[in-house]
Amino acid sequence: MVNMRLPGSSDIREEAQHAVAYISTFPPRACGIATFTRDLSAAVADCSPSLRTWVLAIDDTGCPPDYRPPVRGIIDQYNPESWGNAARRLNASPVDVVSIQHEFGIDGRFDPAGGYTNYLTGFLARIRKPVIATLHTVLPRPRPELRAAIQALAARSTVVVSMVDLAARILEEEYGLDPTMMHTIPHGVPMITPTPPEQAKRSLRLEGRTVLTTFGLLSCGKGIEQVLRILPEIVGRHPSVLYLVIGETHPEVRRREGEQYRAMLAEWTRRLGMEEHVRFVNLYLPQPQLIRYLQATDIYLTPYTGAAQITSGTLAYALGCGKAVVSTPYLYATEALALGRGLLADFNSPPSLARCILQFLEEPNVRAECERKALAYGRKMQWPAVGRRYADLFTRVIEATGREKRARELASPAVLAGSPPAVSVRCSILPDGTCRFGTPNH
Repeated sequence: MVNMRLPGSSDIREEAQHAVAYISTFPPRACGIATFTRDLSAAVADCSPSLRTWVLAIDDTGCPPDYRPPVRGIIDQYNPESWGNAARRLNASPVDVVSIQHEFGIDGRFDPAGGYTNYLTGFLARIRKPVIATLHTVLPRPRPELRAAIQALAARSTVVVSMVDLAARILEEEYGLDPTMMHTIPHGVPMITPTPPEQAKRSLRLEGRTVLTTFGLLSCGKGIEQVLRILPEIVGRHPSVLYLVIGETHPEVRRREGEQYRAMLAEWTRRLGMEEHVRFVNLYLPQPQLIRYLQATDIYLTPYTGAAQITSGTLAYALGCGKAVVSTPYLYATEALALGRGLLADFNSPPSLARCILQFLEEPNVRAECERKALAYGRKMQWPAVGRRYADLFTRVIEATGREKRARELASPAVLAGSPPAVSVRCSILPDGTCRFGTPNH
């Protein structure tokens, strides 16, 4: 890590033109982090036009190469040479700071035997620009190779961003990261106009239904079967209940297992006689339509089975819509739903889940108070505010890097700190004008 003092906001000069490169998945790839990066880069550009946007999209070759600006190039996810060549390209570019959106499953690969290959290593070894890392997964009690991956990223980063304070504590205590290099910036959510659920229900033909919703890319860790088990009890007391399961199967799950999980959930629904009370929306919805479904929701559910999840874009969106939430106590939910912003049910306990849902259904005052607190919390996560915090952070790092470089040049004019060597980057030019890093025949 390059140690440098970050100036305060009063030191930031907005008139200078700088460029931020985001290393991440990006639409049209169906991925929550792709959506996050699209919204983050747009929010930063909106609040700070002096920061130009570059995106190097991490592609798994399963998505057609129809990326559009601001994508400037494509990294082949499973090609180590592509990662190294992307770093060399950035070194020779006018980019001033690199924002890495880190997730183990897109910056590396888990093999069937349980091992992990970290493709990001080659990029970090070659990049000569300042790096800001945003961590989308922070695992407590990590396996050694996963701890080493985060430590290697932090060692090359100027700043590490987590989305909840609990993650920062885990990074300090279990990964040994320097707390002075860590920042907490919440997961962003769109600016959403409060809409009465009944109005949104009319637009979706859900009039007269009490809507429970879970959305996101489908996988067995979502715990949807826990809700199905208790649905007959809930419907017996509230016959208008409809449970919406929104989202297509996660692409990695579909590659490995096909649609087994979804088929199992559909079979459970049939056996329980709940076909009139469960609806699967098997689509990766565009954001406006997804928000419409959330506006029509009475109770949002995240019954996830794993405790280690440190971020949840779906829960963040529900809070942004001011929804009453019932969740299991995974790490992100524990912090986000504290102070009466939601109800927490025990892991793998359908009776506990049922009690929480029924409390919201049968105690409208409790539900209304949770909705009020959720909406107030969600407003702090709206993209304009989150984009401003990232823009300030990017600019402060750029300014500090510039001052450090000038000081080093004055001390030793022969050493041009940060100037990249001549490089030869191999890439394939795609029909849309972007370049795919790596060997042309890959």
